[in-house]
Amino acid sequence: MHRDLSIPQHVAIVMDGNGRWAKKRFLPRFFGHKAGVDALIRIIDACADRGIRYLTVFAFSSENWKRPADEVSGLMGLVLVAQAKYMQKMVGNGVRVVIAGDREAVSDRLRKAWNDVEEATKSNHRLTLTVAFNYGGRWDMVQACRRAVADGLKPEQIDEEALSRYMAMGHAPDPDLFIRTGGEVRISNFLLWQAAYSELLFTDCLWPDFGEAELDAALAAYAGRERRFGALNMGAAAHPA
Repeated sequence: MHRDLSIPQHVAIVMDGNGRWAKKRFLPRFFGHKAGVDALIRIIDACADRGIRYLTVFAFSSENWKRPADEVSGLMGLVLVAQAKYMQKMVGNGVRVVIAGDREAVSDRLRKAWNDVEEATKSNHRLTLTVAFNYGGRWDMVQACRRAVADGLKPEQIDEEALSRYMAMGHAPDPDLFIRTGGEVRISNFLLWQAAYSELLFTDCLWPDFGEAELDAALAAYAGRERRFGALNMGAAAHPA
C-alpha cells in the first residue's frame, strides 16, 4: 500500500504563545500552559485521524530553565497532572509516547512518570508522540557524539546515518513539516539536525487556539509545496538552465 505523500509522515510543532494567550485574558501564565495541554490532546487525535504517524512537540527547552522559578515549577507539576489524566487515553487510542531530552536535570518523580508512560504505551503503533522536554538541538548533537565515542566508534565510522541513530530522535524519521505557532519566525534550537529538509510553516495563531482548522490549513500548505531535497524537479531536469 502506497503512502499518500501529500500527508506528512512526521509533523514537528513548537507550541508557542501560551503565555500571551493567558495575558490577553488577564490570566496567570500557568492557565495558558494548561490550555496548551488541552490543545495538544486535540491535535494528537487530529493527527492520528489524518494518517500522520509521528508528532513531535517542543514542550520545554533547555533554555526554559531561565524562566521564573514559579513558572518552571508550575510546568513540572502540569506534566505530572497531564500524565496522570491522559495516560490511559493514550494507551486506548494507540498512541506511543516517547520523551526526548536530558533527564538528569528533572526530579526523580518526573523521570518515573516518563518511564511509566513510555512503558505503558510502548506497544502502540497508531501514532508516536515525542515530547521534547529539557531538549535542545545542540545538546542532541553533543550527546549523540558522546554516545558514539563511548560505544567505540572510530572517526571513519561516524557518518550522518550512524550519528542519526544516536540522536534523541533516533526512533523517528526526520520531520516533513515543522510548524511554529505564536508568530515568531525562528526554530529556537529545536531539531536542528533533523529539520535540515523540513518544510517550515509559521503561524500567528497562539498555541491554545490551534485546532483542527489550523492543522488542516498547515497540511494544505504542505501539500502545495514541492520537496526536492536539493535536487531539480522533473520539469527543471528536462529543461536545464
